[in-house]
Amino acid sequence: MTARQAMADTAVDAVFPIKGQTLPRDHAQPLRELLCARWPWLATDELAAVHPIKVVHGNDDQALLSQRARLVLRVAACRADELLALTPLELDVAGHRVDLGRPHLRPLQAHSTLYAYKVALGDGDESAFMAEIERELKELEIGGERVCGRRQRMTVQDALLDTFSLMLHALPAQQSLRLQQHGLGPHRLLGCGIFVAHKSAAAV
Repeated sequence: MTARQAMADTAVDAVFPIKGQTLPRDHAQPLRELLCARWPWLATDELAAVHPIKVVHGNDDQALLSQRARLVLRVAACRADELLALTPLELDVAGHRVDLGRPHLRPLQAHSTLYAYKVALGDGDESAFMAEIERELKELEIGGERVCGRRQRMTVQDALLDTFSLMLHALPAQQSLRLQQHGLGPHRLLGCGIFVAHKSAAAV
């Protein structure tokens, strides 16, 4: 493997500061469209993912942005320079203004416990979902213990998509990094199948 290939196979998180007041609570699809218009390679980069943006909990269609909110893109490390060259960027997310600042990079680190807020596999049935999870984890040669969490729904192309949160713990270091790089299931640009560090399995 060449140094260039090794770099392409490594993922990093680019963390963008956000300034804004509100977002649609179901904002994943319009955000994906805006980001792919700005960086078309996101749509074809196998490592690319858009982390869910943290908003204040509630039931209203309009959600307040958390003061700690950030936009985080997980991309191949070879794309990092292009993101770092960003000048401040104004986005109109379905009528809600969000300003992005220049990002900083955060390398992936091995953690024994990982958590995904949303994973889109199966048809909303928990047993079918876990069967698909086992199949994909086997293909990636990832062990650990699995804990299925809360069922959620999101809108994708005017249809409802069922997802579950998922935690894996007792992961060896290399398996932890592999899972973070590859994720599970489809819709990574909609915030699905993206794993981040978590302190324990107690809060799923």
